[in-house]
Amino acid sequence: MRRFTTLLTAAAVGAAMMASAQAEEIVVGGKNFTEQLLLAEITAQLLEAKGFDVDKRDGMGSQVVRDAQLNGQVDVYWEYTGTSLVTYNKVDERMDADQTYETVKKLDGEQGLTWLDPSNANNTYALAVKNGDDNTKGVDSLSDLAKAYNDDEGLVIAVNAEFPKRPDGLPGLEETYGFETTRADLKAMDSGLTYQALNQGQVDVALVFATDGRIAAFDFRVLDDDKGFFPNYAIVPVIRTDTLEANPEIAEPLNALSAKLDDETMQMLNAQIDVDKKDIGEVAKTFLSENGLI
Repeated sequence: MRRFTTLLTAAAVGAAMMASAQAEEIVVGGKNFTEQLLLAEITAQLLEAKGFDVDKRDGMGSQVVRDAQLNGQVDVYWEYTGTSLVTYNKVDERMDADQTYETVKKLDGEQGLTWLDPSNANNTYALAVKNGDDNTKGVDSLSDLAKAYNDDEGLVIAVNAEFPKRPDGLPGLEETYGFETTRADLKAMDSGLTYQALNQGQVDVALVFATDGRIAAFDFRVLDDDKGFFPNYAIVPVIRTDTLEANPEIAEPLNALSAKLDDETMQMLNAQIDVDKKDIGEVAKTFLSENGLI
């Protein structure tokens, strides 16, 4: 009888330990544009379905969410390989997609962050013009854009607050392609508004993200990065190493989610929110369900 009681007690303790592990709160972070808000929501719903208590904290700037993760205030969020390589780790060497991933995985690993499996979605920066606009009808590449500025054609670019300051943004772009912009050439706004500004003819060129669904919906033409300036920006779940060690079971669903993401999928999901005006929570739920993730 005593042995039976001991077994019951051990089983109860084991069950309590498992419940405790599953109940540990995971803080899911996210940046302040559509794709990141969506990824944070998808991740939160996925982890909740797997038994985790989730605290979602999205809507942050790039450096803010990065610092929050390094400081232990955020456990996991989706980062872009090119952003970590150039902006956070200050690496200016040109690399292909695999080299970029392996490099940031190593460098961030030294800072207590683990990069899980990369997706096939590459949300690289891009500049776009609107088909049919006479001001940019001959501008098909970034070299063409540079020539337009060097010829003082007065084109105006819609940018977000970060792009004019980031080394993988305007400063590096100008250096690579040999042109300069002035303050009058730039119109700063929230990332999501650049598409609207270009579509409505308020600007000649707009900063866009390659996986955004509004590119096709608004008949934009993405300028060819003919000198290969922009790094690869594969979307990857990044988690604090100590969080992963305490919750090793969290890697499987995150990697399974990453495997479902590519450029076409992200464009479709982003378009549902930005073009079709669907609710982010419903888009996330439907995607997870249709892909057998929950």
